[in-house]
Amino acid sequence: MAGGLVALLDDVAAIARLAAASVDDVGAAAGRASAKAAGVVVDDTAVTPRYVTGVTPERELPIIKKIAIGSIRNKLLIILPIALLLSQFLPWLLTPILMLGGTYLAFEGAEKIWEKLAHHETHEAPVTDVGPEQEKAMVAGAIRTDLILSAEIMVIALDDVASEGFWTRATVLVVVAVFITVLVYGVVGLIVKMDDIGLHLAERDSPGVRRVGEGLVKAMPKVLSGLSTLGVVAMLWVGGHILLVGAEELEWHAPYDLVHHAEEAVHEATGALGGVLGWLTNTLGSAMAGAVVGAVVVTVVTLVHRARGGGHDEAGGAAHAEAAERGHADPAH
Repeated sequence: MAGGLVALLDDVAAIARLAAASVDDVGAAAGRASAKAAGVVVDDTAVTPRYVTGVTPERELPIIKKIAIGSIRNKLLIILPIALLLSQFLPWLLTPILMLGGTYLAFEGAEKIWEKLAHHETHEAPVTDVGPEQEKAMVAGAIRTDLILSAEIMVIALDDVASEGFWTRATVLVVVAVFITVLVYGVVGLIVKMDDIGLHLAERDSPGVRRVGEGLVKAMPKVLSGLSTLGVVAMLWVGGHILLVGAEELEWHAPYDLVHHAEEAVHEATGALGGVLGWLTNTLGSAMAGAVVGAVVVTVVTLVHRARGGGHDEAGGAAHAEAAERGHADPAH
């Protein structure tokens, strides 16, 4: 009896060691995947603050919270099951689907630039001045854009654990989804509330602290404006990068090779700064690819709209004008 008990305890200990090793493996895999996906965090963090530009301070964090909830739903309820099923049964479909998302991002960025150059920008009032419907439309637009960025994050993470078992892949993707969402929207919340922090510091007794607070208050409008512009550029950058990598995986090597060779040439020619300047070269090449594809899509959409009797020059302009008259224009476009 005692021998049987000892054998049972040995089995339990072995199972416990195996479970602990599995947890360690999942943690390590999640760490690697998160590190690779973290590169996209810059893009996501740059894109999101433009959705709360012009919003009254008391609504900034609630709106970011809504977008964050939408983001985690995107990752866990839409992207995660689709990515796992496709990776299990139709792995060749992942790249074309991601490229469609990259094309949409490139279109979004190119459309905003076209509207600015053609002086067709839609200037909506702050969402709290218009009403809950306008806020809902803005949050929906942000979540749509997040869907593409989140898809890239999840696919990057999935690619890093593609050789793992199904449940390990699922666990890693859940960990990455939660970690990246908390990181991105935590940083975004801090950015948009930095002016309030500055106001608080400006009321302190210490002259040095007051100067820091006043500096933050003065700087944040410019920072937010710059981030809004960077968000548009990031759409071109991310969209272009998705398209270049996707074309490479689909055996069309020329576009990716062109950018990659330029990056290597700059890296080798610039010595100690080679890493940074090489990365900037790759980023510029990706943004240019996104701008070209986005411009083509904007042109096609504009021509189709005109053929249907639209009265505006910019892509989707009539739809925006009609929505603006109802007071529900979607600021994501």
